[in-house]
Amino acid sequence: MASEMSNCYHCMASLCGKRYAMKEEHPYCVKCYDSLFANFCEECKKPIECDSKDLAYKGLHWHEVCFKCAKCQKSLVEKPFAVKDELLLCTECYSNEYSSKCFHCKRTIMPGSRKMEFKGNCWHEACFVCQYCRQPLGTRPLITKDDDNYCVPCFEKQFAQHCYSCKKVITTGGVTYHDQPWHNECFLCSGCEKQLAGQRFISKDEHPYCLECFSSHYAKKCTACTKPITALGGAKFISFEDRHWHSDCFKCGKCSSSLVGKGFLTQQGRILCCHCGSTT
Repeated sequence: MASEMSNCYHCMASLCGKRYAMKEEHPYCVKCYDSLFANFCEECKKPIECDSKDLAYKGLHWHEVCFKCAKCQKSLVEKPFAVKDELLLCTECYSNEYSSKCFHCKRTIMPGSRKMEFKGNCWHEACFVCQYCRQPLGTRPLITKDDDNYCVPCFEKQFAQHCYSCKKVITTGGVTYHDQPWHNECFLCSGCEKQLAGQRFISKDEHPYCLECFSSHYAKKCTACTKPITALGGAKFISFEDRHWHSDCFKCGKCSSSLVGKGFLTQQGRILCCHCGSTT
């Protein structure tokens, strides 16, 4: 056993008085060890011999003198570094080339520091705060106004409107009616309570109504076609002796010619053009 330990496990040369290295409990002379087990440097591609310091990162190896920034060539030994496209970079070079800039302070967000992202922009964690109370937002719910971020309580305190109906805060969207804000879901027909947001409606005594409810309860009925007459879209109508007509329906009761803008006669409740009325 002693004789085995005094000889190189590979070439069997005597190791007496010589330097050697151990591998899996077997002794090797320096030459055999380097040829059999030495890692190759990623920078210079030469073997890292057993008398050299082997620096390793994610399964790759470098000589100590080769472990340096690919851009500025400064040594990275015992210094923080980053890797980009398989290249080693000092934090300064990496930051100048690749790091995000803080949306608030415009300074580089250094590798290894926590970065907050929101709506395509980045912040230092310490810069990502509520514009009003200056407390960190982190992952808390927030609302943005004019490129500034606010925690929900501060936004509500500073800017939010309160719904005229339910009195709760309106954070997004909403409807304005008679200079009062409403949630979309709270702006309802005063008759059937159908949602009116985004729909056509008519106001009556400062109350909103859908077309169906307004027509059913308040609209005048056309004497000719009996359909409701609404002012929606600027509709025109004719009134005479407490009777009403759509402008398209105001016609001679005999020849059906339009009477809009023309003289007419009444005979036994019928509306007639002057020609038909004079010949009857």
